[in-house]
Amino acid sequence: MSARSVEVVLVKAGRIKIRYAAELLADDGTHLVVRAPWAGEDARDFGFVRFESGDVFTEHYWRDRWYAVKEVRAEDGALKGWYCDITRPATLDGDKLTVEDLDLDLWVSADGSSVLRLDEDEFEASGLREADPEAAAHAVRALDHLELLARSGEFRTAADLPSDR
Repeated sequence: MSARSVEVVLVKAGRIKIRYAAELLADDGTHLVVRAPWAGEDARDFGFVRFESGDVFTEHYWRDRWYAVKEVRAEDGALKGWYCDITRPATLDGDKLTVEDLDLDLWVSADGSSVLRLDEDEFEASGLREADPEAAAHAVRALDHLELLARSGEFRTAADLPSDR
């Protein structure tokens, strides 16, 4: 498949959080892979990693998994790590790839020495447990699964991550 341009739309709490152009590299019907430059206007320092102009994100989405994994590389190609968003399964409609962010995140450093669960307070404050208990259970299970994979050294490549099923 030749690469084509798509628009990634990240939805959070029913509103569009960010949208950006990406190149669709692969779509096997379940697993989609896109590549995009850092979409922020300014650099963003999280303390454990800094995203900045020139960084390239190779983003893995699944139509049957409750997460997305973004491999982050610096402009010179050096691997920074993997930023994992806990999401509802992705949908691709024409040239629009839509993903709903469920607030939970995981960071895995390039060498695997740092595995950080992020935004658990936002998840608890979101009200998802009450509004959609099934989705909340999927989200927590996905975060636990990714953390287990990261701590066992499974983050060599996002494309080969085993499902949580």
